[in-house]
Amino acid sequence: MTDARALRLTAEAEASHLPHFLARAEQLAGTVLLGEHGRRRAGMGDDFWQYRLVQTGDSRRMIDWRRSARSDAEFVREREWQVAKSVMLWVDASASMRFKSADALPKKFDRARLIALTASILLIKGGERVGLSGTDLPPQCGRAQILRLAEHFTHNADTEYGAPEARAMLPHARALFVSDFMGDVEAVKAALAKAADRGVRGVLMQVLDPAEESFPFHGRTIFESAGRSLRYETLKANDLKARYLDKLAQRKEELRHLCSVTGWQFATHHTDATAQTALLWLHRALERPV
Repeated sequence: MTDARALRLTAEAEASHLPHFLARAEQLAGTVLLGEHGRRRAGMGDDFWQYRLVQTGDSRRMIDWRRSARSDAEFVREREWQVAKSVMLWVDASASMRFKSADALPKKFDRARLIALTASILLIKGGERVGLSGTDLPPQCGRAQILRLAEHFTHNADTEYGAPEARAMLPHARALFVSDFMGDVEAVKAALAKAADRGVRGVLMQVLDPAEESFPFHGRTIFESAGRSLRYETLKANDLKARYLDKLAQRKEELRHLCSVTGWQFATHHTDATAQTALLWLHRALERPV
């Protein structure tokens, strides 16, 4: 089989999953309360906000004569200030994200990309622009952009662990990085520092399998990385539990502190929980004023 034919067959196989994946994301988006993306302040926009009394400096053209006719005072009709924001995504597609500890659980990457695509659908429906950091896919809105994002999320990376990418970040945009963050933490520090320099604020969402939190291993155990580049065998896995859990707690605290000093937010989501719980939290987090 030629390389070109093999590549085409691989692409067709990946594309065959797209309709189902996209349908799941759109169905999930429908269960999350979208709400309005207005910033609840007067200004340019299409939606009515409130009436207020005429103030010094208001022009006569601003007066709403119908409302004023029902009172002895004159009123101005204010619209809600709305501005489309840009949200940049990075979803870890490395080998580490392909881990799952049970058949009934989704792989970490499957859950991460579902969260990211559903969040994108909600944001785009709310008038936001969504793009991918470190790629040639800039922030855009509309159905076509959702399809581009969905297609991108069908691809896997060859690396053992992922490193967030802050290239192509627009100044004062928002960002969402989704990963297990099990790789080199220095890469995360560098990305958030670069983002903070550009006024970018966002969310680190850590996606973990429940086994990675509980370490349910005993006796003789062979640990092998998802990319099979790392392998470790022990006769007493339970002796490693305390040290492992301590290291995991240290990593979480390091990420939490990093978010605190750069103005980001941090959360951990487990694949045995529903994706909806993560999205409800994420939706509120991305709505928080910068």
